[in-house]
Amino acid sequence: MKKLRILIADDHPLVRQGLRSVLEAQEGWIVCAEAEDGRSAVQLGLELNPDVFLIDVTMPVLNGLDATRQICRERPEAAILILTMHESDQLSEDLIRAGARGCILKSDSPRQLLAAVEAVASGNQYFTRLAPNHAPAEETAPASPKPARLSAREREIVQLLAEGRTNKDIATLLSISYKTVDAHRANIMKRLAIHSVAELVRYAIRERIIQA
Repeated sequence: MKKLRILIADDHPLVRQGLRSVLEAQEGWIVCAEAEDGRSAVQLGLELNPDVFLIDVTMPVLNGLDATRQICRERPEAAILILTMHESDQLSEDLIRAGARGCILKSDSPRQLLAAVEAVASGNQYFTRLAPNHAPAEETAPASPKPARLSAREREIVQLLAEGRTNKDIATLLSISYKTVDAHRANIMKRLAIHSVAELVRYAIRERIIQA
Protein backbone atom coordinates (compact mmCIF):
# COMPACT_ATOMS: atom_id res chain seq x y z
CA MET A 1 0.00 0.00 0.00
CA LYS A 2 1.44 3.34 -1.06
CA LYS A 3 1.88 5.81 1.79
CA LEU A 4 0.47 9.33 1.60
CA ARG A 5 3.41 11.67 2.17
CA ILE A 6 2.58 15.08 3.65
CA LEU A 7 4.66 18.22 4.17
CA ILE A 8 3.60 20.55 7.00
CA ALA A 9 4.60 24.23 6.90
CA ASP A 10 3.79 26.40 9.93
CA ASP A 11 5.96 28.69 12.02
CA HIS A 12 4.59 27.39 15.35
CA PRO A 13 6.19 24.13 16.60
CA LEU A 14 3.15 23.20 18.70
CA VAL A 15 0.85 23.57 15.68
CA ARG A 16 3.14 21.37 13.58
CA GLN A 17 3.26 18.77 16.35
CA GLY A 18 -0.53 18.74 16.67
CA LEU A 19 -1.02 18.41 12.92
CA ARG A 20 1.53 15.60 12.74
CA SER A 21 -0.26 13.70 15.53
CA VAL A 22 -3.63 13.92 13.77
CA LEU A 23 -2.29 13.05 10.33
CA GLU A 24 -0.03 10.17 11.33
CA ALA A 25 -2.86 8.55 13.29
CA GLN A 26 -4.27 7.67 9.86
CA GLU A 27 -3.01 4.35 8.53
CA GLY A 28 -0.63 4.85 5.63
CA TRP A 29 -0.15 8.59 6.20
CA ILE A 30 3.26 10.00 7.11
CA VAL A 31 4.63 13.51 7.56
CA CYS A 32 7.75 13.48 5.39
CA ALA A 33 8.94 16.98 6.34
CA GLU A 34 8.21 20.06 8.43
CA ALA A 35 9.01 23.65 7.49
CA GLU A 36 8.93 26.71 9.75
CA ASP A 37 8.68 29.31 6.99
CA GLY A 38 7.51 29.58 3.40
CA ARG A 39 10.96 29.57 1.87
CA SER A 40 11.83 26.27 3.57
CA ALA A 41 8.47 24.86 2.46
CA VAL A 42 9.31 25.60 -1.17
CA GLN A 43 12.81 24.13 -0.92
CA LEU A 44 11.73 20.98 0.93
CA GLY A 45 8.68 20.52 -1.26
CA LEU A 46 10.59 20.65 -4.52
CA GLU A 47 13.27 18.36 -3.08
CA LEU A 48 10.99 15.73 -1.50
CA ASN A 49 7.95 15.94 -3.80
CA PRO A 50 5.27 15.16 -1.15
CA ASP A 51 1.78 14.03 -2.11
CA VAL A 52 0.15 16.84 -0.12
CA PHE A 53 1.39 20.23 1.10
CA LEU A 54 -0.28 21.63 4.24
CA ILE A 55 0.79 25.29 4.35
CA ASP A 56 -0.06 28.07 6.80
CA VAL A 57 -1.04 31.23 4.92
CA THR A 58 0.83 33.51 7.36
CA MET A 59 4.51 32.65 7.78
CA PRO A 60 7.76 34.59 8.09
CA VAL A 61 10.31 34.99 5.28
CA LEU A 62 7.78 33.91 2.62
CA ASN A 63 4.01 33.80 3.17
CA GLY A 64 1.85 30.82 2.26
CA LEU A 65 0.32 32.40 -0.84
CA ASP A 66 3.67 33.25 -2.39
CA ALA A 67 5.10 29.87 -1.37
CA THR A 68 2.14 28.25 -3.14
CA ARG A 69 2.80 30.29 -6.28
CA GLN A 70 6.45 29.27 -6.33
CA ILE A 71 5.68 25.58 -5.76
CA CYS A 72 2.98 25.51 -8.45
CA ARG A 73 5.25 27.25 -10.93
CA GLU A 74 7.60 24.26 -10.68
CA ARG A 75 4.96 21.60 -9.92
CA PRO A 76 1.58 22.62 -11.39
CA GLU A 77 0.04 19.34 -10.19
CA ALA A 78 0.96 19.95 -6.51
CA ALA A 79 -1.83 19.22 -4.02
CA ILE A 80 -1.72 22.23 -1.69
CA LEU A 81 -4.06 22.78 1.25
CA ILE A 82 -3.86 26.15 3.01
CA LEU A 83 -4.29 26.65 6.76
CA THR A 84 -5.69 29.98 7.94
CA MET A 85 -7.28 31.66 10.93
CA HIS A 86 -9.93 33.40 8.82
CA GLU A 87 -11.40 32.42 5.46
CA SER A 88 -12.98 34.90 3.06
CA ASP A 89 -14.22 35.07 -0.53
CA GLN A 90 -11.16 37.12 -1.48
CA LEU A 91 -8.75 34.70 0.18
CA SER A 92 -10.42 31.72 -1.51
CA GLU A 93 -10.09 33.42 -4.89
CA ASP A 94 -6.45 34.34 -4.23
CA LEU A 95 -5.66 30.75 -3.22
CA ILE A 96 -7.20 29.31 -6.37
CA ARG A 97 -5.29 31.80 -8.53
CA ALA A 98 -2.08 30.84 -6.70
CA GLY A 99 -2.71 27.15 -7.40
CA ALA A 100 -3.97 25.80 -4.05
CA ARG A 101 -6.68 23.15 -4.05
CA GLY A 102 -8.28 24.08 -0.76
CA CYS A 103 -8.37 25.96 2.50
CA ILE A 104 -9.14 24.88 6.07
CA LEU A 105 -9.53 26.93 9.22
CA LYS A 106 -7.29 26.31 12.21
CA SER A 107 -10.46 26.22 14.31
CA ASP A 108 -11.86 23.29 12.30
CA SER A 109 -12.05 19.77 13.71
CA PRO A 110 -9.52 16.97 13.10
CA ARG A 111 -12.23 15.19 11.09
CA GLN A 112 -12.47 18.18 8.73
CA LEU A 113 -8.69 18.29 8.40
CA LEU A 114 -8.59 14.62 7.38
CA ALA A 115 -11.42 15.13 4.90
CA ALA A 116 -9.62 18.12 3.41
CA VAL A 117 -6.33 16.23 3.00
CA GLU A 118 -8.14 13.28 1.39
CA ALA A 119 -9.94 15.62 -1.00
CA VAL A 120 -6.89 17.50 -2.27
CA ALA A 121 -4.84 14.28 -2.45
CA SER A 122 -7.54 12.89 -4.77
CA GLY A 123 -7.39 15.93 -7.04
CA ASN A 124 -10.49 17.64 -5.64
CA GLN A 125 -11.00 21.00 -3.96
CA TYR A 126 -11.93 21.54 -0.32
CA PHE A 127 -13.02 24.84 1.18
CA THR A 128 -14.34 24.67 4.73
CA ARG A 129 -16.81 27.51 4.68
CA LEU A 130 -17.12 28.85 1.18
CA ALA A 131 -17.72 27.62 -2.34
CA PRO A 132 -15.15 29.66 -4.29
CA ASN A 133 -15.78 31.04 -7.73
CA HIS A 134 -13.44 29.86 -10.46
CA ALA A 135 -13.92 33.05 -12.46
CA PRO A 136 -13.87 36.62 -11.20
CA ALA A 137 -17.31 38.11 -10.63
CA GLU A 138 -18.60 40.52 -13.24
CA GLU A 139 -17.87 44.09 -12.37
CA THR A 140 -20.88 46.29 -11.72
CA ALA A 141 -18.83 49.43 -11.16
CA PRO A 142 -15.72 50.89 -12.79
CA ALA A 143 -12.66 48.96 -11.69
CA SER A 144 -10.30 50.77 -9.35
CA PRO A 145 -6.71 51.14 -10.52
CA LYS A 146 -4.67 48.01 -9.87
CA PRO A 147 -1.48 48.32 -7.83
CA ALA A 148 1.83 47.88 -9.63
CA ARG A 149 2.59 44.21 -10.19
CA LEU A 150 5.71 42.97 -8.43
CA SER A 151 7.84 39.99 -9.36
CA ALA A 152 8.10 36.97 -7.04
CA ARG A 153 11.54 38.15 -5.87
CA GLU A 154 10.25 41.67 -5.22
CA ARG A 155 7.35 40.29 -3.16
CA GLU A 156 9.85 38.28 -1.11
CA ILE A 157 11.85 41.42 -0.44
CA VAL A 158 8.72 43.42 0.43
CA GLN A 159 7.77 40.80 3.01
CA LEU A 160 11.25 40.72 4.53
CA LEU A 161 11.44 44.52 4.71
CA ALA A 162 7.96 44.68 6.25
CA GLU A 163 9.09 42.13 8.84
CA GLY A 164 11.89 44.51 9.85
CA ARG A 165 14.83 42.77 8.17
CA THR A 166 17.81 44.87 7.12
CA ASN A 167 19.27 44.88 3.62
CA LYS A 168 22.21 42.87 4.95
CA ASP A 169 19.87 40.27 6.49
CA ILE A 170 17.94 39.97 3.23
CA ALA A 171 21.11 39.60 1.16
CA THR A 172 22.28 36.74 3.38
CA LEU A 173 18.88 35.04 3.45
CA LEU A 174 18.34 35.20 -0.32
CA SER A 175 22.01 34.58 -1.22
CA ILE A 176 22.27 37.78 -3.24
CA SER A 177 24.51 40.82 -2.89
CA TYR A 178 23.77 43.82 -0.69
CA LYS A 179 23.79 46.02 -3.81
CA THR A 180 21.17 43.80 -5.47
CA VAL A 181 18.90 44.10 -2.43
CA ASP A 182 19.40 47.87 -2.39
CA ALA A 183 18.53 48.09 -6.10
CA HIS A 184 15.40 45.96 -5.61
CA ARG A 185 14.36 48.10 -2.65
CA ALA A 186 14.76 51.35 -4.59
CA ASN A 187 12.87 49.93 -7.58
CA ILE A 188 10.02 48.67 -5.37
CA MET A 189 9.67 52.04 -3.66
CA LYS A 190 9.64 53.83 -7.01
CA ARG A 191 7.11 51.51 -8.67
CA LEU A 192 4.75 51.63 -5.70
CA ALA A 193 5.27 55.37 -5.11
CA ILE A 194 6.19 54.57 -1.51
CA HIS A 195 8.61 56.72 0.47
CA SER A 196 8.98 55.01 3.84
CA VAL A 197 9.10 51.58 5.46
CA ALA A 198 5.86 52.41 7.30
CA GLU A 199 4.10 52.87 3.95
CA LEU A 200 5.66 49.63 2.74
CA VAL A 201 4.29 47.78 5.78
CA ARG A 202 0.80 49.16 5.08
CA TYR A 203 1.10 48.03 1.46
CA ALA A 204 2.22 44.54 2.55
CA ILE A 205 -0.78 44.23 4.89
CA ARG A 206 -3.21 45.51 2.25
CA GLU A 207 -1.87 43.06 -0.34
CA ARG A 208 -1.91 40.20 2.23
CA ILE A 209 1.85 39.71 1.97
CA ILE A 210 1.97 39.90 5.77
CA GLN A 211 -0.76 39.91 8.39
CA ALA A 212 -1.50 42.88 10.62
